[in-house]
Amino acid sequence: MSASRIIRVGVTGHRSFACAQDVAERLGLGLDNLRRLASDEAGVPTRLEVLSALAEGADRLVAEVALSQPDTTLVAVLPLAREDYLDDFPAAESRREFEDLLAASRAVETMPPAATREAAYEQAGRWIVEHSDTLVALWDRDPARGQGGTAEIVTYALERGVPILWVRTTRPRQEGSWREYLGDRE
Repeated sequence: MSASRIIRVGVTGHRSFACAQDVAERLGLGLDNLRRLASDEAGVPTRLEVLSALAEGADRLVAEVALSQPDTTLVAVLPLAREDYLDDFPAAESRREFEDLLAASRAVETMPPAATREAAYEQAGRWIVEHSDTLVALWDRDPARGQGGTAEIVTYALERGVPILWVRTTRPRQEGSWREYLGDRE
């Protein structure tokens, strides 16, 4: 059996965004290109290992798209103990999706307790960056809206010199918001 190279791909991104199907297609192309370029550079086949907190939105989408590709593994990086983390997913379907991805994970890393929930999310995001060769960011380029948000984790990756595969997203339009008056020109 020939040797292969493993590229660890961390995930950060928003919990909700518009046009998830389009984002998934662009993400799949990006992951394919990453694997191909790494294989060409190393001269051996490349496997991807995705590091994801499995939160709703970007974390799950990247995990699902990556796992649909051959020779990809998943490592779950939980910001909180599993039982506490489940509180963040009140819908039964969301809990089921989380449990399914957790069961598909090759390994589970649970972060040590943090002072606040937000600090726990930041700790998990930083851990992911520190253990990744590349960071996939499903991001609208807006500033972080809280501690450990996507913009903070992207900045942390840039500070550490971790390459970023950025898939641009847009927030879903909210009825009655100013975005309605701009149409699709954002």
